[in-house]
Amino acid sequence: MARVVITGQGTINPLGTDVTATLTAMEQGRSAIGPLDIPDVDRLMIRIGAQVAGYDPLAHFPKNKLPLYDRFTQFALIAGAEAMTRSGLEITDDLALRSGVILGTAGGGLQTQDDNFRAVYEQGKNRVHPFVVPRLMHNAAASHLSMAYGLQGPCYSVSTACASSNHAMGQAFQMIRSGGATVVLTGGAEAMLSFGGIKAWEGLRVMSKDGCRPFCATRNGMVQGEGAAVFVFEEYDHARARGAEILAEVAGFSMNSDAGDIVVPSQQGAERAMRAALADAGMNAGDIGYINAHGTATKANDKTESAAILQVFGEKPPLVSSTKSMHGHLIGATGAVELLACIGALRSGMIAPTAGFQTPDADCPLDVVPNTARQADVSATLSNAFAFGGLNAVLVLRRFDS
Repeated sequence: MARVVITGQGTINPLGTDVTATLTAMEQGRSAIGPLDIPDVDRLMIRIGAQVAGYDPLAHFPKNKLPLYDRFTQFALIAGAEAMTRSGLEITDDLALRSGVILGTAGGGLQTQDDNFRAVYEQGKNRVHPFVVPRLMHNAAASHLSMAYGLQGPCYSVSTACASSNHAMGQAFQMIRSGGATVVLTGGAEAMLSFGGIKAWEGLRVMSKDGCRPFCATRNGMVQGEGAAVFVFEEYDHARARGAEILAEVAGFSMNSDAGDIVVPSQQGAERAMRAALADAGMNAGDIGYINAHGTATKANDKTESAAILQVFGEKPPLVSSTKSMHGHLIGATGAVELLACIGALRSGMIAPTAGFQTPDADCPLDVVPNTARQADVSATLSNAFAFGGLNAVLVLRRFDS
């Protein structure tokens, strides 16, 4: 089977509008969580989130294009542009036929949906814009990325709640490894910070009113974020032949289902997913130097994930952190933004911290790199995503040496 490497990465998220700014913020342990700036915020119980501050669509797109782009699509296109520039990839006519897009999103064009529900139900309008459906459909961002770069191979979106982008990237990995494509733009995009989006999540009673503190004894829930991260996954021989800089190698992937509860996580499902990802990569537990945890800061997830990590990695597990403490939970895009931290660990040894940590929890006996980034020699990383619906997706990255 073909080796798969990452030759480009791009992002826009609450921590920064590109990869460099994001990794700098992670290294500083800076949290982007703050008061929400959305319509009718005073009607919400949850009034904090991690937004892309000062975002102006007209600074990125011509005015005549914006009727086609929901906010999540805009984020995907911005991240994709950085990834493609970084990769130095030239899409020839032949390569276009062997290149595709697989993108994760949980909500799709939720901003568009929210705005038009308001127009019809609150304002009493009888007509909506003719592009409402093309804006809100889940595959909009993937399709626009394919059109932006003329990628004519497989193109689709994946929607598996909080595991969407890990599933998307895992499928991109498998597709290239098996010979089904040479290049895949992959990752995730999400823009769920609208009144309707927040109100829906409020009903689950899993949201914090004061901050995100994964693995901390005082944790009281998750905080939502928004943004995108997109990567260029490429077949190794193709990347090497064109002299591309290789950021990391995708070594393994696994996905499974708890087949248990629609919202309660399963320790056994998480264990099986991590073990299978290691097996797929041909690695042992001791090979992993850093785990970017799902780490949502809910009581159930962090306790369950900690127990699963201890079962898989033993009494001395690798360093673990949850960067959701800084950029919030980007739902379908969260695994993609978190992969930036994994690549950063492999390339520079920077282990992003778990920010906002206050008090250790006996149920989470891990070294979660509290509050301050750390340097470590890491040759392989694990990225966990454990979603509502009992859907688990785990990626293994390896430092590229040759």
